[in-house]
Amino acid sequence: MDSLNVPVEELSCPVCREIFKAPVVLSCSHSLCTECLQKFWRIKGTQECPVCRRRSSRVNPPCNLVLKNVCEPLLKERSKRHSSESEELCSLHSEKLKLFCLEDKQPVCLVCLNSQKHINHTFRPISDVVPSYKEELKNALTSLQEKLTHEERIKGEFEKTTEHIKSQADHTERQIKQQFETLHQFLRDEEAATITALREEEEQKKHMMKEKLEEINTHISALSHTIKDMEEMMKDSDVCFLKKFPVSMERVQISSQPDPQTPSGALIHVPRYLGNLPFRVWKKMQDIVQNTPVILDPNTAHPRLLLSDDLTSLRWSVNKQPLPDNPERFDECYCVLGSEGFNSGAHCWDVEVKESLCWSIGVTTASNQRKGRDFYNTDVWSVQYDQYELYERSGFNIKQYLERVRVYLDYDRGTVSFSDPVSNTHLHTFTNTFTDTLFPSFDSFSPLRILPLNSQ
Repeated sequence: MDSLNVPVEELSCPVCREIFKAPVVLSCSHSLCTECLQKFWRIKGTQECPVCRRRSSRVNPPCNLVLKNVCEPLLKERSKRHSSESEELCSLHSEKLKLFCLEDKQPVCLVCLNSQKHINHTFRPISDVVPSYKEELKNALTSLQEKLTHEERIKGEFEKTTEHIKSQADHTERQIKQQFETLHQFLRDEEAATITALREEEEQKKHMMKEKLEEINTHISALSHTIKDMEEMMKDSDVCFLKKFPVSMERVQISSQPDPQTPSGALIHVPRYLGNLPFRVWKKMQDIVQNTPVILDPNTAHPRLLLSDDLTSLRWSVNKQPLPDNPERFDECYCVLGSEGFNSGAHCWDVEVKESLCWSIGVTTASNQRKGRDFYNTDVWSVQYDQYELYERSGFNIKQYLERVRVYLDYDRGTVSFSDPVSNTHLHTFTNTFTDTLFPSFDSFSPLRILPLNSQ
């Protein structure tokens, strides 16, 4: 049924004379609004049809779906029309809104034009101001859309950072377990070696005591035989006794030699194994454990720099790693910083550069700009070597090929000195008054390695 071709009176409830709302149909075939029917029944006290007075046997009559489907679009259209009409009328004077007050930024009617509220205000026809306001809103919408796009990109970066954090944690955990396993194996080997030495001494001491036991058993056996022979001799006749007496007394004197003594040092040398055991193991552990004065910070490394698992060396890669563009990371200069900053005292570290033909080593401030190419413009104290002179960096240029470079920072005196530890040659010294925290900085297209203290 097409609601547009049906007269409105045929779609009206016989009680409220309005278009049906949630219509129900009685057994007498009359339809009414649910609310109108229930209200009629409450007033009358009986369940009869308001039109024909026929009694209804059902407390909850069924919904008239056909009528409901026809009426609902009409109700929605009427509601929309009423809403639109009310929006276009002045709430104070119920007149149509035709003007726009530039001071109050609100539509007004012709009556408002002369009201006290709008004295000395400027008005324009609504049709005149709508285009400029739409243009303004359009520009604002464009700005919001750009902001949405930007924030969606940031969201993507945040998601990548979250994944990288998980990857970092997993990789770091594997390295922790690997390094602790090395230490555990060293301790197990030391434990086994110490116990082996203890058991070897035990066998030596037990063998020595076994020999002593065999010696004393021989003495005991000889003494037993002597006693037994003398007891038998005492039973002989006087003449036989006197004949044997000199020999017997000689045997007594032989048997009266000093008793075997427990040898000195027969017991286990316990202090050799337990005395300062943890300290002695720790001292031996220093042969396998290296202490590097500077550790690289992977969160600052340019995506083309690959750091070793122990964070003491770097090399350049043709391919960029998929790393987050966090604020600490270099994005143009192929640099990485040390993980620890210095704001007092003296510090020294050696860098192996023999495999690199283009490098820069020094210190920089914590606040120095890491994004873009302005890093070397300020607050970098470094020496550099470029065999092919392809890259321009600030700093002191080294002309000769080096195997190592030593950096000596004396923060309190305000000096950064560079030297060649192989030839013990001074290269250059910067002097400055430092107020910011300083970090070691490294820049190279070829492998660099920070050397441990025991190799300096």
